[in-house]
Amino acid sequence: MGDTNRNPSMEEILASIKRVIAEETPPPAPRPARTRRLAEDDDVLELSDPVSEENGIISNDAATSSRQALAALAEARRNEETEAGTGPGGPLDSVVREMLRPMLKQWLDENLPDIVEELVTREIARITGKHIR
Repeated sequence: MGDTNRNPSMEEILASIKRVIAEETPPPAPRPARTRRLAEDDDVLELSDPVSEENGIISNDAATSSRQALAALAEARRNEETEAGTGPGGPLDSVVREMLRPMLKQWLDENLPDIVEELVTREIARITGKHIR
């Protein structure tokens, strides 16, 4: 038989804290279902008749030229971000990170101990059934 007076391990406490946080996070609101009645004359693509490569809806030439145009657009965007320094890892990104780092550190120093203490206290109270404080 297990020891009923044993203290929970650090892993058990952390797992319990994660459960509490997950329980407090509201589930996403369900999206309203989009329903529409099909009329007798509506065209419906039967899933049993998939479009194959041989009888695709566009030609290979059109598909290739579209891919090349989109690739050129993506490349132009990457080049613009690199030149402007706004892309990930660019100079602007580095400046913003360095500006935010001290503010984030200060906020964490001021708030994290209280947040952790509150969650641990709540979890210990839940596990033991005794309210602390």
